[in-house]
Amino acid sequence: MAPTLTYQRELSLADEAATMGLGERLARNLAAPQVIFLHGELGAGKTTFSRGFLRGRGHAGSVKSPTYTLVEPYEEMAGGPVYHLDLYRLGDAQELAFLGMEDYLSAGGYLLIEWPERAPNQLPAPTITLSLSASGTGRLATVCAAAVDVFDGLAC
Repeated sequence: MAPTLTYQRELSLADEAATMGLGERLARNLAAPQVIFLHGELGAGKTTFSRGFLRGRGHAGSVKSPTYTLVEPYEEMAGGPVYHLDLYRLGDAQELAFLGMEDYLSAGGYLLIEWPERAPNQLPAPTITLSLSASGTGRLATVCAAAVDVFDGLAC
């Protein structure tokens, strides 16, 4: 049964550094497995959040957007692998099977999924959703989760 995302918190993010900081803090608070849906228009900060999340999981290398590759695996991570998916250019939701979605799910790590609405019936239910939108010169982040302890230490 899919978890109910009962708890919600809105956070103001002043700039790119705050968006990355949110990703870092959330990554430190979560135990695997997690399926995190990332919502927002182009340029809203989904990949920036993902960079912060990977930093929070201990990744020190570069983090590129998986816009063209659709998935970037980060498998040598403490606490479980992180798979960053960007489904914006997905031609057909059935392509997820060819990308190895079952393998990513069975790895017991973290899935960061940008543009999940492109394959709604092919994805597992999220444990967390993050929606990013413009707010003045910064961003508004809306985080929904099944457990309230996800929000520990997330104040920006």
